[in-house]
Amino acid sequence: MFHAASSLVPSPRSPQNQNDPHDQSRDRSADQPSARPAARRDAFFDNAKYLAIVLVAVAHSWEPLKGDSRVLQAAYMIVYAFHMPAFIIISGFFSRSFDGSPARMKRLVTGVVVPYVVFETAYSLFKRYADHSPDQEISLLDPYYLTWFLIALCVWRLTTPLWTSLRHPLPVALGIAMLASVSPEIGDDLDLQRVLQFLPFFVLGLSLKPEHFRLVRRRSVRIAAVPVFAFALAFAWWAVPRMNGAWFYHRDSAQELVSPWWVGPVMQLALFSCSLLLTACFFSWVPGRTMWFTALGAGTLYGYLLHGFLIKGADYRGLFDHAPLHGPAGEIAVSVAVAVAVTLLCTSPVRRVFRGVMEPRMEWAFRKDPVRVAQARERVSA
Repeated sequence: MFHAASSLVPSPRSPQNQNDPHDQSRDRSADQPSARPAARRDAFFDNAKYLAIVLVAVAHSWEPLKGDSRVLQAAYMIVYAFHMPAFIIISGFFSRSFDGSPARMKRLVTGVVVPYVVFETAYSLFKRYADHSPDQEISLLDPYYLTWFLIALCVWRLTTPLWTSLRHPLPVALGIAMLASVSPEIGDDLDLQRVLQFLPFFVLGLSLKPEHFRLVRRRSVRIAAVPVFAFALAFAWWAVPRMNGAWFYHRDSAQELVSPWWVGPVMQLALFSCSLLLTACFFSWVPGRTMWFTALGAGTLYGYLLHGFLIKGADYRGLFDHAPLHGPAGEIAVSVAVAVAVTLLCTSPVRRVFRGVMEPRMEWAFRKDPVRVAQARERVSA
């Protein structure tokens, strides 16, 4: 599982001025010279991204621990039901202005494609040598571990002009997701099952407006979210021995999960409704004011892509096999440790170290926009 991220994977400035949910702090004056001050970031979206990425990392640490713990498996199922949908919805919301222009395409290449190539290669090599798996191949067509979110974001964003031109994009996206769930022949290339099955959440994000987020942040919704999550946890506890948790990964068709074909579309609709409800409840609890962690929301892609090395490294070393970690105290300790680790990975010092591969400038690879060059010369001469 991601994957994601991210939101997994997947910058909350004013939507009119910003379309990339993972751009994180780099000055855009090089891309678009302007005398206007930078748009003020929205604390709510930064907070939501940070909290979502913490849940992603913690849930990844639960995977090798959950074993026979029915409570942890239920919590794992609940988190997987909404953490990626929340991140993808935010990604879609801040992709609304993607129009395929040269500037947007440049940002897509430098902010998504290049990190995908780098980390797909890095994770494959890490598994080959750290896990002593000489057969592990490097394949840009078969995303490994959590890099799927980057290739999914690339595909989703490239199709944004199509979705924004349709009258009813969400029903179309849901239809595509339902068809994907009964199409095992899609295969594993580019993790297209996940790309297509998570697509409705991205398209929903494209369709949302700021007032929709304000609606779910009302006090009445925050209060209602308490019994909703309580019921969801109880239902998940009941469902653990009765349901295949792989449905929440959205990476397989119904046939691959040994289910009748018609179960795929039904599960797509059921999971979309469930995930949307839990995501709305999650958003209702996200603070809208500036918090101590708000600034970390600008570095969630760093936390997402880097925390996987910690989780996989610990797994390869067998650290999760120690018996004390498989009790309540050990599970809580691991969760706290991973939350602290991913928090540190979102900080400015880490971002400065890895910015060259996360947000490369790559001016050498792109032609300069003659209009902008002319405008810059006019401002200098003035």
